[in-house]
Amino acid sequence: MRRYGKHTDEDDIRTRPGRRNTRPRTNIRPKHEDAAEGLVLTVDRGRLTCLVEGRVVMAMKARELGRKAAVVGDRVALVGDMSGKKDTLARIVRIEERTSVLRRTADDDDPYERVVVANADQLAVVTALADPEPRPRLIDRCLVAAYAGGLDPLLVLTKSDLAPPEKLLELYGHLDIPYVVTSREELQNGTAVARVREQLDGKITAFVGHSGVGKTTLVNALVPQEQRRTTGHVNAVTGRGRHTTTSALALPLAGSDGWVIDTPGIRSFGLNHVDPSRVIHAFPDLEPGTEGCPRACSHDEPDCALDAWVAEGHADPARLYSLRRLLATRERKEGD
Repeated sequence: MRRYGKHTDEDDIRTRPGRRNTRPRTNIRPKHEDAAEGLVLTVDRGRLTCLVEGRVVMAMKARELGRKAAVVGDRVALVGDMSGKKDTLARIVRIEERTSVLRRTADDDDPYERVVVANADQLAVVTALADPEPRPRLIDRCLVAAYAGGLDPLLVLTKSDLAPPEKLLELYGHLDIPYVVTSREELQNGTAVARVREQLDGKITAFVGHSGVGKTTLVNALVPQEQRRTTGHVNAVTGRGRHTTTSALALPLAGSDGWVIDTPGIRSFGLNHVDPSRVIHAFPDLEPGTEGCPRACSHDEPDCALDAWVAEGHADPARLYSLRRLLATRERKEGD
């Protein structure tokens, strides 16, 4: 049976729309203006634990965020079920602008950078004075990452009962970095915890350090209500401890509005992602002297204007030496 007349026009033909084209595509995304604000406490296999108005809420990243990932310390916007009840799941629809970022790469040749922590105010670099021996090059690399990411550094030296701190502190005296020296006995009786807390109150502090230095032990003492399994063994041959913290975790500092972020123990700290020109910002007494530097100056070459700036008495020569030592860390391995 003929459905159409003998002389049909294409406009007479009824076409069935394709299944894929029934809805026009758009780049406009919902603004989620009514989304709740939250803080990412930890990330585990695609599930993010967030703090929302005093409640712990499990969430996942919305597909519209694409490859953008949230990390511990991120301030995020969430929609969905935020009751915090068992088996409920909210969606993270927006990651707010970050004030600081701590990044690292696996090594200096690795182009893939990993964001460790976001929005921290300071970076506490924990190192033992003995057992295991301190690794100044690794400390330098952590300092460079802190300066480049917008964090203020803090040195926490542990196990002073095994070795004196003066020799190590001499390396960093001209950087004007605050520090706290602790012993194992002081950790047990609480006096060391009180001194460390003075540096943490009202701030978000990320703790980093290689295994065996007592980082997690210190965090447990600072946040006793949230005990994490501590490092138990330091290998007598390698001088390295066993990793016991496997993921970053933000913990509230009791009796304060400060936060502590415990991160996994590190054995290397790649700086492939660091722009050397950002490190100079941590040296405000030297930064004006760079105005006469040639373009793309590494600040460690014959034509660098900082040499004349320091020679004219504008800054301490030791500060220039410290800057250049930090800038050279990318060319040196941590164990050097």
